[in-house]
Amino acid sequence: MALGLRCFRLVHPAWRNSLATLTRPVSEVTSKTMNGRQNIHGQHMAYPAVPTRHFATKKAKAKGKGQSQARVNLNTSLVEDIINLEEVEEEMKSVVEALKDNFNRTVNIRTSPGSLDHITVVTADEKLPLNQIGQISMKSPQLILVNMANFPECTAAAIKAIRESGMNLNPEMEGTLIRVPIPKVTREHREMLAKLAKQNTNKAKDSLRKVRTNAMNKLKKSKDKTSEDTIRLIEKQISQMADDTVAELDRHLAVKTKELLG
Repeated sequence: MALGLRCFRLVHPAWRNSLATLTRPVSEVTSKTMNGRQNIHGQHMAYPAVPTRHFATKKAKAKGKGQSQARVNLNTSLVEDIINLEEVEEEMKSVVEALKDNFNRTVNIRTSPGSLDHITVVTADEKLPLNQIGQISMKSPQLILVNMANFPECTAAAIKAIRESGMNLNPEMEGTLIRVPIPKVTREHREMLAKLAKQNTNKAKDSLRKVRTNAMNKLKKSKDKTSEDTIRLIEKQISQMADDTVAELDRHLAVKTKELLG
């Protein structure tokens, strides 16, 4: 050991510095090299740190994908000069209420006289609900009668409307009287009603899309006088409201389907 140290002192100073550098820890050498180097005049030259890009792992991506985006909750009074969000919300709620009313009137296992009230009859002049041109009554648990004596000219149109109502009804005409036998509650009838409920829900979603589109079109008119960030937040709020309404429509459909199919 003593002999080795003695030999090391005899080495040329330049070589000795190189050997010393080789024996230092890697971290120390790297740190000093990054922080500065001597030029030929003995001055230190600084080098900027190289930016490092960190790539997300598959596990991190999967974790982020499963997380829901932050919800927007704008104060409607602060943006009412741009768009009336309360009005948009009411229009979306009316779509839900219309579907619930439709389910109660037309998608029931037991057909009642009230189920026929709002069937639309297309006449030569206009469209009218059946209960405005005919007297609807319950003859027996198996038969509904529609008296068309006041508007006999609309009898054929009323029969067509009842048959095409999607309620699986087959009306029969006796003069100005329409006999509507109530179908038996079979598995096939239940499945038909469940299919009708889904069709009505899809129509409600179409109505909802129109409400959303109209709101977005109104918002576009304010883009010239409103900041992009504000417009983006309002757009997100409207989309969020529409998504919530779709979820509510789907919940009502699920409840009605369970009621029909058991």
